[in-house]
Parts: sequence; structure tokens; C-alpha cells
Amino acid sequence: MRLTFLGATHEVTGSCFYLEVCGKHILIDCGMEQGRDTFENQELPIPAAGVDAVLLTHAHIDHSGKLPMLYQQGFRGEIHATGATSALCDIMLRDSAHIQMAEAEWRNRKGKRSGEKAYVPLYDMEDALSTIRMFVSHEYNEKFELFEGIEVRFTDVGHLLGSASIEIWVTENGVSKKIVFSGDIGNINQPLINDPQYIKEADYVVMEATYGDRNHEPPPDYVSELAKVIQETLDRGGNLVIPSFAIGRTQVLLYFIRQIKEEGLIKGHDNFKVYIDSPMAIEATNIYEKNIFGYFDKEAMDLIEAGINPIKFPGLKTAITSDESKAINFDDEPKIIISAAGMCDAGRIRHHLKHNLWREDSTILFVGHQAEGSLGRIILDGAQEVKLFGEIVTVKAQIRRLQGISGHADRNGLLKWLAAFEKKPERVFVVHGDAQVCDIFTDYLKDELGYNAYAPYSGTVVNLAKNLVVLEGKPIPVQKKKKAAYVFERLVNAGKRLMLIIQKNKGGTNKDLAKFTDQINALCDKWDR
Repeated sequence: MRLTFLGATHEVTGSCFYLEVCGKHILIDCGMEQGRDTFENQELPIPAAGVDAVLLTHAHIDHSGKLPMLYQQGFRGEIHATGATSALCDIMLRDSAHIQMAEAEWRNRKGKRSGEKAYVPLYDMEDALSTIRMFVSHEYNEKFELFEGIEVRFTDVGHLLGSASIEIWVTENGVSKKIVFSGDIGNINQPLINDPQYIKEADYVVMEATYGDRNHEPPPDYVSELAKVIQETLDRGGNLVIPSFAIGRTQVLLYFIRQIKEEGLIKGHDNFKVYIDSPMAIEATNIYEKNIFGYFDKEAMDLIEAGINPIKFPGLKTAITSDESKAINFDDEPKIIISAAGMCDAGRIRHHLKHNLWREDSTILFVGHQAEGSLGRIILDGAQEVKLFGEIVTVKAQIRRLQGISGHADRNGLLKWLAAFEKKPERVFVVHGDAQVCDIFTDYLKDELGYNAYAPYSGTVVNLAKNLVVLEGKPIPVQKKKKAAYVFERLVNAGKRLMLIIQKNKGGTNKDLAKFTDQINALCDKWDR
């Protein structure tokens, strides 16, 4: 009865855990590590052909993205997930394969001229399609026998359509234990989907800690905030361009815009157009519409029972082909354009930025996290110009951000989820958070709340029958040059953000600003020595 931690240990992405019990080998999640070199160094440290089954918490690529690679290397078991997760993985994995094949083609075309070794993608479309055929769907709260001595149940965790915590009951050699894998714990009061369900008992808990060191800001009135941005942009005669993640965030935006239109909150622009320009987002929206019962919350179901589609409205248009996408920018009428990718590093959104960033009448509205170094973050931090398709584009559009939208529980939400266990688990394993965050959250659980908490590193092996760590993993060293470059980039971005704050407070004469100025000068003097 062994549990090995393979991914999302002292880091946010790459969720992967390996359970050996009752003579079976089971993976819980098989996610891709994401970052600057997303498609490199994605090794599987276990024999894929020896894996008997996979249990999947949800469809996001950092939890599912290496499943086709597992298939390619010999896995032929079943992949168990909720019905909505299975449907979303159909589009997510196909899209991931398409991106990798396109990148391989570009790299090899470029590398051929310099004599570089051929670049091979992690997997191709055939691997993805074969993987999709291996999914077995389950309903929430349906307890099923995975193998003799192993029972499983998916519990709604409120992060994404179909997302789940996974409860596993195991009995081996007369010893019975229950292990719960939290998956990504959802934020409360999200549109469309339910709040997290709570689990009452477990011997072991493997839980995420993405926001384990902080709480979210009090959420604004999203509908009124969004309506204000729409009104101001359309009044100027510009376009509102929203970089948005195709799955989850796009559907939430549609939910808000439907309400805005229904309540007549936009004046003087009757039936304004809203374009979804992302084939994946369009497919995902269709999946949301088909997976209503058992997944949507009461508010959404009340709308449906009243004959109202919560994510459809007059004026909503879709662009699937590249020609349809290009045509959007030849429509002179002010409009909303929702397009992927959410961080602006790829996809059709870059074309819309090229056509709108230089326009003073347009607005770019960010509605999701922008990672360090991403184009979205660079724009948000106040860049005055950016390079798109080899062309320098001046940033004159209004740059706005809709604060507070998050699919993850904050620190209080994580603690509430854990406190629902009526008896403290034998041990809590803290994963899926930045290194420092994992340690901070683990120390808090131990020192303040009295949990037996532990933040494993990749390679840590635990004997679950005896609650014994039999092998400790080690931190993965970071190359000093890469680390230094990353830190310097953070400093530059922080400087840009500081300039925005200074400009925002232009004309202020209060004591706080004077004190702030003195502190900045003192810090500069210290660093200049």
C-alpha cells in the first residue's frame, strides 16, 4: 500500500500521483508541467504499460495533459472521470496534440536550416484520439468498484464543470484505509457550477494549496463592473477585447453578459454584438449546454426551468474558421471580442490585439491570471509597445482588469474544506502550490491547527498501511542563470507596475504619498551602493 508523489509537488502544475495497492498500479491525474518550456522534459518516471487505471480529477491540462503520452508509451487501461470531464478532455487533448504538432513542424522547419536534430512532439493527434476512447464516465457520488479491494467515488469540488475530489477506499492484507485526493478546490459562488461539496472522513488527504498563503479580495459586483467597461468602450466607438481561457472563464463571461443584456444595463447600443473567436471555447460552450443536470448550480437550473439558456443571448456570434475570425476585424461596428488564449501567448487573440491595441477607443480587459513573462502580463504591467507577428504595435487602448475572478479556493476556502473532516486525518499531504506556499500552508496546519501535515517533493514514497514516509524526495535544482533571469524579469515588471501606480496618483499631495516617495528613494539609495 504505497503512494508515490510524481508531480505538483512544491509546484503548481503537473499533478500526478502513483498508488500501488492490491497488486494494481493506479495513477491519480497525469498532468503536464506548464511554463516557459511546456513541451520539454515531460518524462514519466514509471513504466506506462504497467499502469492499470487512471483516475482523473478534472480536464485542465496540468492534470490531464500527459495522458496521450502515457498511451503512447504503452498504457492500455481505463481512464475514469466524470461525464463532463470526459467530454472536456475530448477537446482539450485534441487541442494539445494540435499545438504540439504545429510547434514541431515550426521547429523542424527552422532547425533544418541549421542542421539541428529533429524535434519530436510528446504525442500526436492519433495518440490523443486513442486516449479519448479509453475514458469511462461516472456520475457524482456514484461509488464503484475499480478493482477487487478498491472502491472509488467522485465528489463535486466546484472548480470547473465536472471537476471532482476523488475518494478511494482500499483493503489490502486485512488493512483498510481511505485516501482522498482533493483535486483543485473551487471558489465559492461561481456562476453556473456548484460550490465545493465537503467530505467527512479520510485516513489520508492529498490536498492542493494554490492560494494557501492568502485570501482573495472581496469580489466586486461583476455584472455592474463589466457593464461599466462595456458602456464606456462602446460609447467611445471602440471594441472591447477580452483574452479569455476557453474553458470555464469564457462561459462565466457569457453568463454575465446575458444578465447585462437581459437587464438592459447598456444604454444606446441595443443588441451589441459579442463574438466568441475560439473553436475550443465554442466546443466547450456546447459541452456546458449538454452537461446541465448534475453539474449546474440552483441559480442556473432555475433559469433553465424558466426556459432561459444561461449562456446564450441575442447578438452572440461565433467564429470557427480562420476566415470568420479575420472578418471580425473588418466589422466597423463597436463590439465585444472574446478570444483565446487567456494569457495572449498564442491563438487568435494575438490578431485582435494587433488590430486593437493601437486604438485609443478600444479596451483590452483581462479576466484571468497573467503569468510572469506572458504577453498578457507585459501589457497589464504597462508596456507602451509590444511585438506582434514581427511588427511593433503601440499600446494606446485602455487596459483594464476585472479583479477577483478565480476558480480556486483561497486560504479560508482551503481550511473550510479540510475542517469538514469530522476526525483529523492521519496525515495531510500538501501539494499543488508554489514551493514557498506549500511550506507556509503546511507549517500553519501543523503549528496552528495541529494536523500531521507534510509537503512532499517529487519522488517521495509513503507506506499508507503504516503512515510512514519510506523515501523522501529532493527539491529539483534550478539553474542559476535561469533563476537570475526570472528574478530580473520580475523586478522589471514590478517597476512597470510601480510607474502605473505613480501615474494613477498624479496630483496627489497627501502625507501617504510623500512617505511612499521617501521609502522608494531610500530603497534606491540602498541598492545603488
